[in-house]
Amino acid sequence: MIVGIGVDLVDVPRFEEHLARTPRLLPRLFAPAERVLKPRSLAARYAAKEALIKALGGSDGVHWTDIEVTSEPSGRPVFALSGETAATIAARGITAVHLSMSHDAGLATAYVVAEAASGSEPTREDTA
Repeated sequence: MIVGIGVDLVDVPRFEEHLARTPRLLPRLFAPAERVLKPRSLAARYAAKEALIKALGGSDGVHWTDIEVTSEPSGRPVFALSGETAATIAARGITAVHLSMSHDAGLATAYVVAEAASGSEPTREDTA
């Protein structure tokens, strides 16, 4: 059962300017393996993390560096979640998180769908 959907769009040149102007953003927003990527790929990963937060309904218990975007051998993007973020998602009964990303013409976008087993949708009290 779908329990959340999130989408985000990032202007790549503007994102690059932010990273250049504020170098401390790189370690605050990205896992170590992500930090070596090109700006357009970082922008897509930033969009993915924002879309995940939207699909979860907020950022409580979510930490940026606990969310790493990796790829399956096929190239399909997936989240590698760790730490408090992984625990928060599990506690909310979310059993699968689907991710799609793209970048073109100076824009990066991501779309996330969060799923839970039927009948396991958490109540507001369960997530507080």
